[in-house]
Amino acid sequence: MATLKDIEVAAAINILSAFAFFVAFAILRLQPINDRVYFPKWYLKGLRNSPLSTGAFVGKFVNLDFRAYLRFLNWMPAALQMPEPELIEHAGLDSAVYLRIYLVGLKIFVPIAFLAFAIMVPVNWTNATLEHSHLLTYSDIDKLSISNIPIGSDRFWTHLVMAYVFTFWTCYVLKKEYEIVASMRLHFLASEQRRPDQFTVLVRNVPPDPDESVNELVEHFFLVNHPEHYLTHQVVYNANKLSDLVKEKKKMQNWLDYYQLKYSRNQSRRPSSKTGFLGLCGDSVDSIDFYTSKIEGLSEEIASEREKIMNNPKHIMPAAFVSFKTRWGAAVCAQTQQSRNPTIWLTEWAPEPRDIYWDNLAIPYVSLTIRRLIVAVAFFFLTFFFMIPIAFVQSLANIEGIEKALPFLKPLIELKGIKSFIQGFLPGIALKIFLIFLPSILMLMSKFEGFISISSLERRSASRYILFIPKTIGVSIPMKATFFITYIMVDGWAGIAGEILRLKPLIMYHLKNFLLVKTEKDRQEAMDPGSLGFNTGEPQIQLYFLLGLVYAVVTPILLPFIILFFGLAYVVYRHQVKVYLYPRVGLLYFPG
Repeated sequence: MATLKDIEVAAAINILSAFAFFVAFAILRLQPINDRVYFPKWYLKGLRNSPLSTGAFVGKFVNLDFRAYLRFLNWMPAALQMPEPELIEHAGLDSAVYLRIYLVGLKIFVPIAFLAFAIMVPVNWTNATLEHSHLLTYSDIDKLSISNIPIGSDRFWTHLVMAYVFTFWTCYVLKKEYEIVASMRLHFLASEQRRPDQFTVLVRNVPPDPDESVNELVEHFFLVNHPEHYLTHQVVYNANKLSDLVKEKKKMQNWLDYYQLKYSRNQSRRPSSKTGFLGLCGDSVDSIDFYTSKIEGLSEEIASEREKIMNNPKHIMPAAFVSFKTRWGAAVCAQTQQSRNPTIWLTEWAPEPRDIYWDNLAIPYVSLTIRRLIVAVAFFFLTFFFMIPIAFVQSLANIEGIEKALPFLKPLIELKGIKSFIQGFLPGIALKIFLIFLPSILMLMSKFEGFISISSLERRSASRYILFIPKTIGVSIPMKATFFITYIMVDGWAGIAGEILRLKPLIMYHLKNFLLVKTEKDRQEAMDPGSLGFNTGEPQIQLYFLLGLVYAVVTPILLPFIILFFGLAYVVYRHQVKVYLYPRVGLLYFPG
């Protein structure tokens, strides 16, 4: 069981880790060679030029202005200075509402923590129940909890009353916040420009007709049933093979641009390359002629495949995007049943074009039910079997478990510093490592189910994540406040601080820049502005709300750790939204 000393050791480790991440970020973001990693949105908007093209040779890669390093935390006030209306215009309404969730956490838990420490902590601490019990193992943290109140004591009325106070306060804050978000949503809808998806409906499971093609059938159906509002339509084609050919042609075009640029700089010798594996073996050929012929061949294949798609009815899917003259007409169609048979002519709002996950549009609608049944079974087994390794690792991530599995390490484990490290830090980091892989698995499941928009994929993954984490934690790990304190420090302190470092985009950009980038266009595409990560961020927030509300009455010592998470996360993600994260159009994650 972790003691107060163990928590202090864990806090020191995580605070130092967070500070190290901030310092590393401050140094890396100032280097010209990393400029595209830490300011991608400005490059995509054409508001920033690369510093590598000007200045001395060393200055192109290393920032030599030492005064800049003294202001390594200036990004924090800069992130907070942007007004919310400007933030909405800059990053979208979804980003602004997402950030407000962290503010709601602060609004709820700061007053709750004040009341808990002013009223309940003294009530708990002034008892001696645990001290008089010789059968229980406890720590100083337990003396601050409800465990220190004797059974049948009148002091439990304090906890009962405070539970109601905390509940009413939480509901009041949520009500006020919903009113604010609803007002923001109405203002956003009234002030935004018209978009094609606001007038468009996706129709799926169009029934076959021996006398009409899908194209003719869709037009005839909507001219008859929506004569005053129907405008036009576009049937959906299974063009996945065509898409692969276009990507391959784009790749060949990049190589051709690279060699043409190389030849323009040195026209005394035409560039050559080998046709074998990775260009390391095979026949040596003229690079410009080789890639020119490759592009010509692919162009012919693309034209042939496009002709085949347009003329072969097998490539036409029983689905179409139908556009209407008015938003009212689109709304009526999207929200009403179109046929007596409820399994055909199924309508829904069309996703915004950038939000469409095109690979799933070619999935036959009749197979979606089977796919979702398969995923439901797979999710059940994932939840069941995923708990086994987590429970095993957590059993080893404590003193008793390690001593039982590796008895020869007992003298080393009993050392004061090692013992504090194991009990205060190891359990949280063990769970964090296992949960790193979970979002990717859940996203693959959502893609297999056949959702047709990126936002719906992320919402589905988030909903499963929310169901998964409490069940896994509740069954596999003892519900002790000390464990969750260590987890909050690992995930909510050091983890959030590590988010600002953008380590994965940093490594991937430089790997692409070194191995794949040949032209300025390639370098532009190597940048990764990222997105909100709704499928991982929102369940994480829900978990912290759950922990805070559950432990507010039971063990109030948990609250300061949660408050620090919400404050730090708000600052970090406000900076991420401002500088990196490329926005959706709006209202995709919070539509109603």
